[in-house]
This record gives sequence, structure tokens and C-alpha cells, in this order.
Amino acid sequence: MSIKQLIEMIDGKAEKYYRILEEVSNIESPTVFKEGVDRCGAYFVNFAKEKNWDVEVLHLKNAGNPICITLNADSTNSPIVFSGHLDTVHPIGLFPTPACKRDGDILYGPGVADCKGGVIAALLALEVLDETNFKGRPVKLILQTDEETGSKTSGLKTVDFMIEKSKDAIAFFNLEHISPNNFCVLSRKGILRYQFNVTGKAAHSSKCMDGVSAIAEAAHKILELEKYKDNEGITCNCGVISGGTVANTVAEQCSFIADFRYPEEDEAKVMEIIETVAKTSYLNGADCSVEKISSRPGMAFAERNLDLLNRVNRIFAENGLPVYQYKHANGGSDAAYVTKAGIPCIDNFGVVGAKIHSKDEYIELHSILDSAKRMAIPTVLL
Repeated sequence: MSIKQLIEMIDGKAEKYYRILEEVSNIESPTVFKEGVDRCGAYFVNFAKEKNWDVEVLHLKNAGNPICITLNADSTNSPIVFSGHLDTVHPIGLFPTPACKRDGDILYGPGVADCKGGVIAALLALEVLDETNFKGRPVKLILQTDEETGSKTSGLKTVDFMIEKSKDAIAFFNLEHISPNNFCVLSRKGILRYQFNVTGKAAHSSKCMDGVSAIAEAAHKILELEKYKDNEGITCNCGVISGGTVANTVAEQCSFIADFRYPEEDEAKVMEIIETVAKTSYLNGADCSVEKISSRPGMAFAERNLDLLNRVNRIFAENGLPVYQYKHANGGSDAAYVTKAGIPCIDNFGVVGAKIHSKDEYIELHSILDSAKRMAIPTVLL
């Protein structure tokens, strides 16, 4: 089977896989809705079993069950891994029924680009590799289920599953959406989220000078944290706040959540910022404690990842596919854990889409075919 024939086979399955993506994306699967995430996962399990591919499922109590599907499970060679997540961010009820809407080459819907489109492209690549009788090495598709919460929902059990199933891999392609300009990602900032719990002193509004407003104290702290807006360094966003009881009472309690993004080498500085702002009382009599909400390591730049990209780009160039440039990203992804585990990894290897995490999220459907080619061809030639 030539590469040209492989490409033709992928193109010939376009409408089949556009339909599959629509079916999968109509299964709403916000991270906290385990039933929906598992129904989405069951679609892939059933598909794989019909193909006689190997299927492993980790059953979890609180999070969706992560899945590892393997073509050529009996091969003793080192595997290649494709991975993406099935969970989405929007609560049930935000979208109409059905959730997806197609307009020509564009499909709108929850998670169509982030990250179900990439997963569907990997499924297409697996099917074509199977039908062309590729036996060179194991090819795995790992389906994550709580990526959107930084795997907090499972207590990182999904991450442990992903790393275990990816050990000894010669390449790990993370299927977050790619930019239209063919930029993949080789490094990311780390993420820390902390809740600041501020305490003041209650008083009647008519005697507000006798109280200490926790809301006012929180406001001072938020303004101090919001000064950090360095695109290349530390950023902070205070996106959630809650405090007070009624309008005619000085607020005794107020809490807010701060989201920090930072280069890995600046983690100690972020912790120093948190400690300093928490212990500084801008109003006499106010107090504050902090608690860690979640964290995700940064994806440090690694030469092994660049080497993998260079090898893949040579294959692309030799077979008439556009090559990838790479960039740094400030958002988080599972690729950070993979890189930390020493596995060669390229992030944002999925489909083309935009308006991620909004009600208008969309995918360019033809990019499913492009993405499948970018996975299948290197798998054959690496």
C-alpha cells in the first residue's frame, strides 16, 4: 500500500467520519457529567470491538472512565500514541437538541474542535491503518475524560492511566485543536489556582465605620494580583468572587479564586506572590487564608519533542503535506504530563477550529482528513 493510496482511502471516508463526529458531539459530555462522558466513551469502545481492536477501560467512581484502544496489541515494538479528551466545558441545557449544527464544511457544537474532532481524526487514522494491514508497531488511541478540570475530578487517576499506557512510546501526539496556520505546541505555562478566603468584621450598614469589610479587603487583594499580566511571564486572573449576605450589612466573609499562569522556573515566585498578598492586610482587622484549588505542570521545552517534530516534518515534506511551525501556549493540556514523563510529544496535533469553550465553537470538517493523514503517514514511516 503506497502513501498515495493511504491518502485516497482517508479522503474516501470523509462523509462517514463527519457523521461520526456529529453523532459523538451530540452526546453532551461536560466533565462533571460522568454519565454523558461514559456514553461518549462507549461509542468508541463499541466501534473498536467491532474492529477486533484491543480495548482497556479504567472504571472510576467520580470521573468518566478513560479508555485505551490499541491496534496491533500483540506487537512487541514500541508504540505510537494518539490522545485526546472526550469531556467538554458547557453544562447540559446550554445547547439545543441536537447540540450540533452543520453549515457546509463547518460543524458547530460543544467540543467539536476541543477535542472530539481530533479524537475522530485519530479513529479514522486507525481504521485506515488497519484496512491497509499495517503491522509495524502498536498504535494506541487514549481517550481522556477530565482534561478540562486538570484531571482534578479523578484525582489524577486519568493521568496515571495515560502515562502507564504510553510508556516506551516513540511518539505521543496530543490532539488539541491546531491553528489554521499549522502551528503546533512544544511548550506551555504551568497553572495554579488558589482560593483566597477573606474575613472581616460584620456591622450594620449605618455603622459601617465600626466594621471591616471583607469585600473591600478582597478588592484590594484582587487589584494587587491583577497587576500580573506578563504574556511571557506570570499572569493572574481573578475570575470568581463571592461575599457578603445582605446590602445593609458590612460583609464579614468574601472569597475569590485566582488563576495563575507561569513559566515553570517561576513557580516559587508565584507561591511568594500568593503568600505575600494573603498575609498583607489592606484594612486594619482583616484576615485571609488560602487553599489550593488545582494545579497543572508546565510543558517545558524539550529537545526530544523538537527532534520528533523535525522527523515528522521531514516526512510531511517528502509526502506533499505542509510542515508545522511550533509555538508556546499559555493554556494547559495533558501534554505537560507526557513531557514530564520523558515521552516524546507534540501538542495541538488535532483539527482546525476556533471559538473554543464558547457556544459558537466550530470545526472545519475537512481538517479531520488532514489530521488523520498527519497521524497515519508518520506512523507508517517513523
